Amino acid sequence: MRRVGFWLGVTALWLAVLYQGGRTTALAQATAALSIAVLVVHAILALGRVRAAAFLAICLTVTFAIENLGVATGIPFGAYTFRVAPDLPHVGTIPIIVGPLYFGLGYPAWIIACLLLGTDIGGPANRRELVFTPVVAAFTLTQWDVVMDPANATIGRAWAWFESGGYFGVPLSNFLGWFLTTWLFFQGFALFAYRDRGRSRSVRRSPAFLAVPVLLYAASALCHLPPLLDPDAVVVDAGGRAWSSADIRETAAILALFTMLPVALLALMKLAGTGVAPRAERERLDGLPSA
Repeated sequence: MRRVGFWLGVTALWLAVLYQGGRTTALAQATAALSIAVLVVHAILALGRVRAAAFLAICLTVTFAIENLGVATGIPFGAYTFRVAPDLPHVGTIPIIVGPLYFGLGYPAWIIACLLLGTDIGGPANRRELVFTPVVAAFTLTQWDVVMDPANATIGRAWAWFESGGYFGVPLSNFLGWFLTTWLFFQGFALFAYRDRGRSRSVRRSPAFLAVPVLLYAASALCHLPPLLDPDAVVVDAGGRAWSSADIRETAAILALFTMLPVALLALMKLAGTGVAPRAERERLDGLPSA
């Protein structure tokens, strides 16, 4: 019964993200908050308290610092500002929800990168993994920004680019800045975990349990399909250029289906195979005497 209840809860959350994740309504924001809370608990169970706290702290520190730098100077994202949640507390000039959103997709991106590379989710075991895992995780997370940024900058008006870029008002510099920011916090966590690799920890890493953040990442891709049914309208970005909202939504759906979704499916295929638990658990099981 506990397993049935667990999967009913996961399914309900997955469907909520699917139907609300591509929007900027109050219900969508509540769904995002619930999803992030679930992922925080998952990280504690999967990584242990120390590494989960380190992941969250490094993520929030790096992203708030660079986002504040970006708003103040235009480096590295380009000239932009946030319009979302003006009444909420801010960290510097950045709404407090921004950092948790980085975590909400960043943690699944880390899990996916580890699954694709065969790296232990608790952290790299050698220098090769120390270099490669953060890079793959950064690409995995930046894909999400590529998919969702134009709609949120125009239709949702969550943020604004003062100098209109070619990608529905979003400049190339934004995505280069996103990759840099996400790589820095993934690399920071990888360094912490690599130096801490000798410490024992209690974790849960069954394939079914690890599928949860991957499924939520997939839902964050598929959530761009329901808005395709919304009526078309002309939207104007902060630089004064007009765009078709239908074109923006269709582009987001195409990109989600052929970037984020395949990555999530590959990670799920890794989990579905026999004996595909992360390396540290396989080594532990391999060391047990046979019956």
